Amino acid sequence: MNKNLKKMIAPAVITTLVLVYLIIYVGMLMFGAELHPVLLLLAIPLIALGAGMLYVLRERIKEIEGGEEDDLGNY
Repeated sequence: MNKNLKKMIAPAVITTLVLVYLIIYVGMLMFGAELHPVLLLLAIPLIALGAGMLYVLRERIKEIEGGEEDDLGNY
């Protein structure tokens, strides 16, 4: 197995688990009860959190492919 691929597994698994949790939570929020505008306001930050997780995952994969062994090398 490629050395870089091993380093990409953990961030991808954690991101996938969090996104699955958020999708289930937002789905239950939207379709588990009668739809109200207040529920939509509660779902917007969760959707933004999921988008942020995908962005961070993409940036981490770029760092790993660029040879950045440790995330703390930027500080």
